[in-house]
Amino acid sequence: MSSETVSVEMNQKTPVRREESPWRMAMRRFIRNRLAFIGLVILVIMVLISFIGPRLSPYNVNDYNLTHKNEAPSAAHWLGTDKLGRDILLRTMLAGQISLTVGLVATAISVVIGATLGSLAGFYRRSVDTLIMRVADIFMSLPQLPLLIILGAVLSDLKINPVNRIYFLMLIIGALSWTTLSRLVRGQILTLREQEFMQATEALGLRDRRKIFRHLLPNTIPTIIVTATLGVAGAIITESALSFLGIGVVPPTPSWGNMISAANNLIDFRKRPWLWIPPGMCILVTVVAINLIGDGLRDALDPKMKR
Repeated sequence: MSSETVSVEMNQKTPVRREESPWRMAMRRFIRNRLAFIGLVILVIMVLISFIGPRLSPYNVNDYNLTHKNEAPSAAHWLGTDKLGRDILLRTMLAGQISLTVGLVATAISVVIGATLGSLAGFYRRSVDTLIMRVADIFMSLPQLPLLIILGAVLSDLKINPVNRIYFLMLIIGALSWTTLSRLVRGQILTLREQEFMQATEALGLRDRRKIFRHLLPNTIPTIIVTATLGVAGAIITESALSFLGIGVVPPTPSWGNMISAANNLIDFRKRPWLWIPPGMCILVTVVAINLIGDGLRDALDPKMKR
């Protein structure tokens, strides 16, 4: 048998190993991170309970029954009833829809604003960079919670419809939360624009818009994903705090914050824990799960991290 025949047979028997894409490698590292995977499972369960659970409930959000007010958990009402006889479990699930939606939409708004302004500042530099970063410094110097309280009070004075008030709340939280992401994106763009592939785009004569949104910004997606994931948790806490203070989502629309605020006296706090423990635990579990996911994504997407 000739050497050529042996080499051909060995090549046929040896499997060709395909290189994994960076995203597939990152996903595999994320799944191996037990805490991050547990956080993802918990978050999926919370989303399913919040958005599918109300459809399975035998009660309605507008069912008022004063003869069964402030009842302890029972077979009929698993988490008890509130001061108007409404089912706490149903209201907790509906409140989850509001809190999760506010967190996601507010974060999406901040990502769009922060990524766009950060990429423009990093690409054009000079006067554009100075202007955008000075505006970011102004936003960062403002005390966020007092400013949100003032804006919430303005919405109350304007007597905004509770349904429309949620949209204003998303917009306000998102518009005040873009500064950190813009600085991170700007820093990466400043580094990326000096790479060889950007010299190729210069040689091809591509437009600035295509350079930014087709070549530079996609390379910052790992940073955007991690920052956005952690931003959702912050937005949920902010919404809950504002609703607890009575200037966020207002009744009769339920949110985890205003459900806790409903237990506003010592009797409710000590003798009716079913009024405030379920929404409080939902906030705790959801925020911890999102933070675990964010940490796992950071470890998986950061190329400097070892396996």
